[in-house]
Amino acid sequence: MKTKIFTLIFAAFLLAAPVLAEDCDRTCLNGFVDAYWEAWVNHAPDRLPLTPDARYTENGVTLQLGDGMWAPPSHKMGDYKLYFADPTAGQVGFMGTLFEAGHRRIVFLRLKIENRRIREMETLIVRSSGMGGGQAPQPVLVDKPVFHETVLPKERPSRWEMANIADLYFEAMEKGTDQLTPFDPKCQRIENGMIAAGNPDAPGAMQKMSCGEQFATGFSYLITKVRERRYPIIDEERGLVLAFVFLDHSGAFPEFKMTDGTPMKLTPPFDAPYSFIMAELFRIKDRKILQIEAVLLEVPYGMPSGWVDPDAPHGAIQFLK
Repeated sequence: MKTKIFTLIFAAFLLAAPVLAEDCDRTCLNGFVDAYWEAWVNHAPDRLPLTPDARYTENGVTLQLGDGMWAPPSHKMGDYKLYFADPTAGQVGFMGTLFEAGHRRIVFLRLKIENRRIREMETLIVRSSGMGGGQAPQPVLVDKPVFHETVLPKERPSRWEMANIADLYFEAMEKGTDQLTPFDPKCQRIENGMIAAGNPDAPGAMQKMSCGEQFATGFSYLITKVRERRYPIIDEERGLVLAFVFLDHSGAFPEFKMTDGTPMKLTPPFDAPYSFIMAELFRIKDRKILQIEAVLLEVPYGMPSGWVDPDAPHGAIQFLK
């Protein structure tokens, strides 16, 4: 039922979606990302072209532009930069590395551009995390050609289909199954610079598995809810979908059974109420999820983002604005 509601709302939006490509194309949108980071490096937020109602959030909290990661005196960009753009929606995203007060960080940025001005600025910066954000630099924080491949126009799924494929990933995550999601057999997932799925050199069996193989074990049953789902960037040209979600672990089920019947007892921190805020980029090829790259960090359980009506189905209404 939830998926049907999402489908109807999303389809209705597509019929009325404004076409902004002539206003600001990929090069233009990427230029706003570069201007944003140039202003950040120089501690000069006043250099940015902002709308009167421009808003900035950092790790889910609304801040004054110039506060938070803008405040430490020592800034410079890192060497990993991944851009993705949606001229139709007037939005652009970035995942990469930077140095904040001399510390190497993994960062996510989303900008919404209206009339060549920035209206929305949403950032995640991983300073420390159980998912590895505070560890030493990882070798997977390098350019990946799969994110830059151009999809021929005749082979591109519709915007709705691309968003729906990403949403099926989270539907399957909640249900602890691989039966809903179209995974490529070679699907690899990277979280905070570490290969979490599809790593043939991993010491553990779970990390060696592809995304689909992992889902088939039922391991994701420990995630009790994927909420505030939104898909603000759909890069049709490169087959990319950005999802922004919260992963809740309620702690209400300290034990559960994997698909093969093996009992699984949750260990800290997942045996108590616990949430992640996450930006997750999907590379969809031949209508299957081939590559995933995510930035995520721990937040208070049940925390809202402030960007979306929490009562809307899946938070999809945020994408529709």
